[in-house]
Amino acid sequence: MMKINWRLTLLLITFALSGCQVSPRESEVSGKAQGTTYHIKLVLDGASTSLEEIQGQVTATLAGIDAKLSNYQDDSEISLINQQENTDWLAVSQEITELLVIAHTVYERSDGCYDLTVKPLFDLWGFSRHENRIPAQDEINALLPHLGMSLLEVDAVNQRIRKKDPKLKIDLSSIAQGYSVGMVARRLEEMGIKSYMVEIGGEMMVKGRKANGDAWRVGIETPTPFIRKLHKVINVKEHDSTAIMTAGTYRNFFEENGQAYSHILNPKTGRPVIHHLHSVTVMHDDPTWADAWDTALLCVGEQEAARIAEAEKLKVFLIYDDGNKLKEHMSKAFAASQ
Repeated sequence: MMKINWRLTLLLITFALSGCQVSPRESEVSGKAQGTTYHIKLVLDGASTSLEEIQGQVTATLAGIDAKLSNYQDDSEISLINQQENTDWLAVSQEITELLVIAHTVYERSDGCYDLTVKPLFDLWGFSRHENRIPAQDEINALLPHLGMSLLEVDAVNQRIRKKDPKLKIDLSSIAQGYSVGMVARRLEEMGIKSYMVEIGGEMMVKGRKANGDAWRVGIETPTPFIRKLHKVINVKEHDSTAIMTAGTYRNFFEENGQAYSHILNPKTGRPVIHHLHSVTVMHDDPTWADAWDTALLCVGEQEAARIAEAEKLKVFLIYDDGNKLKEHMSKAFAASQ
């Protein structure tokens, strides 16, 4: 189970059915961050904040998050934690504590399929550096005993963690981008912006309405490699902030001898998942939870994902393969929202 920072697994797009022109009252800022791109549409509604100031605040917010959560920066907080191979209590930031608490909950409710400690396994298969390879079974077996969120103790009250296994490594990338979306959205609201669409690497959060009063509309892409095609349109009817997150097996993978190997790894087997689920979209009021759940559900497969979605009352849209035909499944909560 992993999603890398720039999220090629995710294919959410925004669009306008009436054309590609942005309303004169809608503004937009965009840029590069976290190994991907971001696009923000917002309705200023007379707010005095300039686009230059907004851009600067977004850049600073994302840089601050990277300083704590990025596995690609050797001096980030999480990287320094990974470098410490001991079982001592380690003081951590509030951000890391909060993410680990959420991740541990999703880990338990997905029967361990969602696991932030699979970083060594992710590295072994070459997904971290785009140097894909099929490791030998003995290489996989050597790592399995050192994986598992159960090997990580989190003391949320005192903001500290302890590795029960000194070789434990943590990768927050499958939850950090959702958290980033939420933090950028919060910063916009602090600047008085009430209607917006924040998208980072395809991960998205919207609030309010577009400048013309219409609901924000989001397109989910058909989960086919190498071809980008619109599959379904979501109308976000809620005025309150809503996150829309998608994870898929069809972008970040490699093939060898006719066999496809997805970057979604099962921490119990140490190998890519084998099932027919291609795409999971989660709508949630909290983007961090949505980001964790979309990966977790993609890991467990279509049948278990559907069961968990009902048990947790999640708004979930699944696209899976059934006899070489793509089929859809909506949870009851998702269907009621459309």
